[in-house]
Amino acid sequence: MATQVAEKNAAPRKSDATLEFELALEFVRVVEEAAVASAHTMGLGDRHKADKVATEAMRKCMDTVPMRGTIVIGEGERDEAPMLYIGEQVGAGWHDGSTFPQVDIAVDPLEGTNLCATGSPGAITVLAASEKGGLLNAPDCYMDKMVVGPSCKGAVDIDAPVSDNLKSIAQRLDREVKDLVVVVLDRPRHQKLIDDIRKAGARIQLITDGDLSAGIAAAVVGTGVHAVMGTGGAPEGVITAAAMRCLNGEMIARLIIDTPELEERIEKMGIKDKKKIYSAKDLAPGNHLVFAATGVTDGALMKGVRFFGEGTRTSSIVMTRHSRKVRFVDSIHLAKRPDVKVRFA
Repeated sequence: MATQVAEKNAAPRKSDATLEFELALEFVRVVEEAAVASAHTMGLGDRHKADKVATEAMRKCMDTVPMRGTIVIGEGERDEAPMLYIGEQVGAGWHDGSTFPQVDIAVDPLEGTNLCATGSPGAITVLAASEKGGLLNAPDCYMDKMVVGPSCKGAVDIDAPVSDNLKSIAQRLDREVKDLVVVVLDRPRHQKLIDDIRKAGARIQLITDGDLSAGIAAAVVGTGVHAVMGTGGAPEGVITAAAMRCLNGEMIARLIIDTPELEERIEKMGIKDKKKIYSAKDLAPGNHLVFAATGVTDGALMKGVRFFGEGTRTSSIVMTRHSRKVRFVDSIHLAKRPDVKVRFA
């Protein structure tokens, strides 16, 4: 018992502390590179190309980061993707034998491929990282999700009627239900949810893609988003959960396991209870977490990539859980010419 108490109260291992204090800005560099690459394809109508160049840029940049990283959520759950697949080793530490920290990484090289292809708002490049074992290895399936901000922690129940949840959220935010804005993915499967929200009197913001970005907005005061409801990808849900833990928000979720194949897959992944209700801490249990994202097209929190004569400008956010920091990073990537000038604007 004494040993357990001592371990609990011990200072963080250097490798864990390195994750937040030394690698956070390295991860910003990774998502910036992916964003710039995909932004060159913005509006061209080719979602596959946009995703491909973002993935390639992210993978190439990751190998320069001083870490021994393992992809736990990536582009292909069953190793079908050419890179950034689950189980892939990334980072400089695997190549030169260095004792760099071991890091689990969840990536979405381009969240909102359709948004990028059409030039619509809300496309981002994003990743979450933790110490080993700090991110749930979620199957590539759907997940029921509900995301709310810090004021509404403990106020919502995934099995409660929509109207009850909206009343609870409104009460915590000291407003009426009619003042709430709920983000929902515009999908046929959400028609009943949409009807229930409207019947309760709340307003809806329908989005075509990008529920991860919406989840972050729900946890930040002043964005005009008060909750995200509906079903979306489970891998994206884990990345959202990492952001919620950094922002002190909350997410409750449940995997949708509706086929024998999915039941077999989750069993192999060590998930025993297919009806389990997950909190943000269950999905991203790591003590040291980093969340980093860069805007590809303009969004609620970040501007999109901007190209100009002297170089490229990016807008990013990076959050750390243990050190409790949220940084908004505005970067200018100068063109490699001797006559380049930096302008304040």
